[in-house]
Amino acid sequence: MSLVRRTSDSDLGGLAAHVQAPDLDPITFEVLRNAYMTLTDEMAVTLRRTAYSTNVKTRGDFSCSIMDRNLRVVAQSGQPGHLVSMATAVPLSVRELGLDTMRPGDAFLVNDPYRGSNHLNDITCFAPVFIGDELAGFVGNMAHHVDVGGASPASLGVNTELFQEGVIIPPTRIASAGAIDNNVMNLLLANVRPRREVLGDLRAQLSANAVAARRLGELAKEHSLGLLQHFADELIAYTGRWVDSEIRALPQGTFRAEVFRDDDGVTDDPIRLNLAVIIADGTATLDVTGSSAQVTGPMNATRMQTRRSLTHILRCLADPRVPNNSGFLDRVQVAGPNRTVLTAEPPGAVVGAFETMYRVVSGIMLALHPALPDRLPAAGKSLVVNLGFAGWNPKLAEYYCYMETVGGDDGARPRKDGHDGVQAEMQNTENAPIEELELNYPVMIRRYELIPDSGGAGRFRGGLGMRRDFWFPDQECSFSILSDGRKFAPWGLDGGHDGACARYIFDPEGEARELPSKVTLKVPRGGVVSVQTPGGGGFGPVAARDPAAVAADLSDRRISGDAATKVYGVTQR
Repeated sequence: MSLVRRTSDSDLGGLAAHVQAPDLDPITFEVLRNAYMTLTDEMAVTLRRTAYSTNVKTRGDFSCSIMDRNLRVVAQSGQPGHLVSMATAVPLSVRELGLDTMRPGDAFLVNDPYRGSNHLNDITCFAPVFIGDELAGFVGNMAHHVDVGGASPASLGVNTELFQEGVIIPPTRIASAGAIDNNVMNLLLANVRPRREVLGDLRAQLSANAVAARRLGELAKEHSLGLLQHFADELIAYTGRWVDSEIRALPQGTFRAEVFRDDDGVTDDPIRLNLAVIIADGTATLDVTGSSAQVTGPMNATRMQTRRSLTHILRCLADPRVPNNSGFLDRVQVAGPNRTVLTAEPPGAVVGAFETMYRVVSGIMLALHPALPDRLPAAGKSLVVNLGFAGWNPKLAEYYCYMETVGGDDGARPRKDGHDGVQAEMQNTENAPIEELELNYPVMIRRYELIPDSGGAGRFRGGLGMRRDFWFPDQECSFSILSDGRKFAPWGLDGGHDGACARYIFDPEGEARELPSKVTLKVPRGGVVSVQTPGGGGFGPVAARDPAAVAADLSDRRISGDAATKVYGVTQR
């Protein structure tokens, strides 16, 4: 997600003409703003090019951040789902450890969801930056590791406590004076399946921070620490004023929706998400009062995780040039009692929180749709199809472990069809290429295709879901799915039809056994697991769809002949 884009000749770079300008000459302000953006980009390039796992080096499941010495985010790039997490985890960790204990060359890890991480797989690596003896700020990054231990492959399982989900890392020093503490590293590696990939990704995170610290030092030598801190103060204050004006330009009031997730994997009870979006006085608040109580299974979300859902929607509605920093993040809050499924407390399991958050994102858009009918789409797949598999690798004499999130679709938009086969909404990662997967793991992809007729019909069609069949020809493995969407389909809007539900099938060409959306199973040698993601909801009356668009969909095999005739009323020639 870009921090700033120039869109108007009446503005200077990223400055908005209607917002009170920073107390800094505009040329210096723009030079420093772009320097910080470039710095986070260089961190990202370093991390991606030195990482080992497909999830980081190929799919890009990570984010990078720079903070000032007051622990406020100055610049951030990466995944929308990480928008709030590092801004929470790093300050909490520094205060817990004590700033006076930190020295040049130190680096720290934390992955505890109740200290700001998303789930245990998301490990934050951060470091203080000193110029001489003076603290200049902090650099940090968050990466989703393929496995952090626990009972199931890729740490994805139907667990009932956080302790079962993997190794919990409180704020912990991993390096001192630039040298890795091998005692800490070996302790972590002893608790994960793919030691080589986890070690490689952790080293990549440390390297990205080292590059950022060096660049920040060069910037301070050129401009002075005092000027950099003044810039950070002015950027964050200016962003706050800009976001205030953006929020005040939205319809004001309270907007409500009630939506559901299928279940928590332990019981079949649906999970109620009761959402009230309050837009008032330059702030946005999500009140979750009335949502289901904290559940037994892993579908809980912390208050921070819930906050990031509304942050993501506000990010999408605001001017795209608004920078990502604490001036923006601090304008979003969550209200409601503790110990709901959206305000979970320890030791609740949370690895499935992303599934819950995706439906919250769709629910927020549903709530706001009557007030913003021309800006918000129908529901997309509204979930992350997390899957992982693991087994013994005799060549390396260690376990292999793989994870990915399978893409799906977007819901139809007010003026366009939904996107097909993409990582939708907060999930901005890439689909993993078949070639890389088959080269590095004992698996073949039998089918990888869009699913015809899965997108909801409407004036504009919902995006198509995606099918990916995993075949294990040479050896058995343990296979985990942690997802949702089998019971509650993505909804259409303004007369559009719902999209298709998700399906998870063992041996699709033979036994065709339907699997629950949250399961770990042993797949025998020669076994196949088919993952089929939902289709997006349609937008607008079906009868209003252009017959030429129906014909094009039919020609491209996005819809079947039956659907063209029975749903759209278009006769085939």
